[in-house]
Amino acid sequence: MKPGICLAVTYIAKEGHERAVAEALIKMQEHTRKEPGNLIYIAHQSPTNPRQFFLYEQYKTTEDLDVHRAASYFKELLVDHCFGLLESRTPVQYIAL
Repeated sequence: MKPGICLAVTYIAKEGHERAVAEALIKMQEHTRKEPGNLIYIAHQSPTNPRQFFLYEQYKTTEDLDVHRAASYFKELLVDHCFGLLESRTPVQYIAL
């Protein structure tokens, strides 16, 4: 099955908040990987710039991505907590060919 939606997201954490961002992303992985519509959710941290994070996500459908974004843990861990610790957030969405 071809994945329908892919997200490539880059985060730059504010100075001194690297650990808190990493911890939030680890928790997000645990929750997101249990979603029926999620195919892949992998968070990475740069070994040369610990403030830089990269997320690679795949969902079966756009609706599955919407379900992910509507989840209570998305709001709690990312919107209400992590996003305030970021200097920048750059999401790019792709569709499978």
